[in-house]
Amino acid sequence: MPLGLRGKKKAAKSKEAARLVEGERSDEGVPGPPAPARRMVFHAQLAHGSATGRVEDFSSIGELYSKIAGVFEIPPSEILFCTLNTPRIDMGNLLGGQLGLEDFIFAHVKGIKKEVNVYKSEDLLGLTITDNGVGYAFIKRIKDGSTIDSVKTICVGDHIESINGENIVGWRHYEVAKKLKELKKEELFTLQLIEPKKAFEIGPRSKAGKTSTEKIGTARGTLRLRSKGPATVEELPSEAKAKAIEKVDDLLELYMGIRDIDLATTMFEAGKDKRNPDEFAVALDETLGDFAFPDEFMFDVWGAVNDVKQSR
Repeated sequence: MPLGLRGKKKAAKSKEAARLVEGERSDEGVPGPPAPARRMVFHAQLAHGSATGRVEDFSSIGELYSKIAGVFEIPPSEILFCTLNTPRIDMGNLLGGQLGLEDFIFAHVKGIKKEVNVYKSEDLLGLTITDNGVGYAFIKRIKDGSTIDSVKTICVGDHIESINGENIVGWRHYEVAKKLKELKKEELFTLQLIEPKKAFEIGPRSKAGKTSTEKIGTARGTLRLRSKGPATVEELPSEAKAKAIEKVDDLLELYMGIRDIDLATTMFEAGKDKRNPDEFAVALDETLGDFAFPDEFMFDVWGAVNDVKQSR
């Protein structure tokens, strides 16, 4: 549940709200059947090429991966991550905790395994880490001119399976980023990576990819996926809120070496009702204490959220 959802709901409901909750009533006052829930059906392909499948009846990222795996008869553990409306390894269109109602899903599965030795010449490697929500951390960005940029066998989209022989499957992105930062400078370390499987064809992949891309932005809402509880349909955020969340995501990358739009959204919701950065820091520590956010980061995030409040 987003951190900003606090306080009790109002006891009194409008007549329209009561009708939606309880169902229509007949003239005799007997409750009628509730309106049927909207059936959510999404289309999916394997990113390296496949027929189109239909997936439905899921509430979390894990359940979605299981549904996609069932359609294409592969183990769920084969799926590294999904992109929306493009089969390319496009980190700007990653599937996170929200899914547009008309989005077309492309699942990227495990490809070639590789082992790479890296000399840590600088304190910062130039990596930004994210994860797929079910235990796989992977590389979301490589900074130009950085230590990792000089190692051409390491690519955006590669899943980090182990660091110096230590298996990190199941770690969250911030744990992996912290592990990489703690590696000693001027020493070699070893990464075991798995790159996403790629298609061999050259040029436009398929009409399905083009058609789905044209649908970007046509849906007015998103399906919010949660680790617990049912998925819900929510309105798209306002332009100001979307910009603030993106700024929080930028701050996550700057301070923590990770990007996570859903975490950034949660932090925005936590801060929008707080009067000062101290209250904001307390709220985050109660729920997200495992991240060990630095104080200056907390202050900058609250400032980004407060800028949106003042612009209203």
